[in-house]
Amino acid sequence: MTKIGMQQELARIWKEEDVTTVLVTHDLEEAIFLADRILVLPREKGGEPQFIDIDIPRPRDRSNSHFVRQREELLRLFGLH
Repeated sequence: MTKIGMQQELARIWKEEDVTTVLVTHDLEEAIFLADRILVLPREKGGEPQFIDIDIPRPRDRSNSHFVRQREELLRLFGLH
């Protein structure tokens, strides 16, 4: 199963089962696609964790302007863009 296929399957299971899930990932796009809320752990010891709400309607499309905008905002926040 491909990575995107697995993400789609996780989204389907979440929707059908109506359960809370916790996903640990280093992939920002994966987090935006699957999460309603992202917890970003600090790079430095003693730094504050940060919560980011993802307010994009489902089903999510990676090419949708809201999705792209959210990804770019988070990349800027983390100094990656």
